[in-house]
Amino acid sequence: MLRADVVGSLLRPDRLKAARAEREAGTLDAASFKHIEDAAIDEAVRRQEECGLDAVTDGELRRYAFFGHLVEALEGYDRTGGWAIPFRDGRGNELTIRRPVVLERLRWRRSMCGEEFTYLRSRVTRTPKVALLSTQQAAAYYDPARSSGAYPTRDAYLSDLVDLTRWEIEELVRLGCTYIQIDAPQFAALLDPTMREGCRQRGNDVDEMIDRTIEMDNAIVEGFAAQG
Repeated sequence: MLRADVVGSLLRPDRLKAARAEREAGTLDAASFKHIEDAAIDEAVRRQEECGLDAVTDGELRRYAFFGHLVEALEGYDRTGGWAIPFRDGRGNELTIRRPVVLERLRWRRSMCGEEFTYLRSRVTRTPKVALLSTQQAAAYYDPARSSGAYPTRDAYLSDLVDLTRWEIEELVRLGCTYIQIDAPQFAALLDPTMREGCRQRGNDVDEMIDRTIEMDNAIVEGFAAQG
């Protein structure tokens, strides 16, 4: 039997991207933005269900980026102060995206995905799915030179992150979520020479980082995976 579903993110519609820019500029009110956001999610759900997917996401359209749920729900990150990663689009043009960086101890502000899930579950006829960021991705938001005032080591930071992510899973389970994906555990990316060198320049032992983030991702799902 073949199985297919969306990893998490879908391409954001132009109207939604424009509305987010207007909202951040203060020229669009919250209610109007929410209406546009909801409409984009409704369309994303419709298209996935028409394709016959067994599990449906909201396209992560409420997030400014796929990791936005983490940065906006937890205090302690500088949203754009981290390592800039170059990408290329379909035409070969280079795009630079700045990652977050942790500068203060993480504190719970609100649920990362509670709003996403409760809206999604009211719109689907199939299984609603939520994606949470892997520790391998979040580990890159620790910069020894800038983060050590909050956390003396990367492991101390990741330990807090594991606890907070497990709390989020417990909340999603309470709300009725049965399909949670740990998103973007790009362990293979740490085999890329450019990525490895970038990590080394920030004071990380890359091989140890691979082992430790696998351990942390396992700690996040421990006790939950067997419940389904």
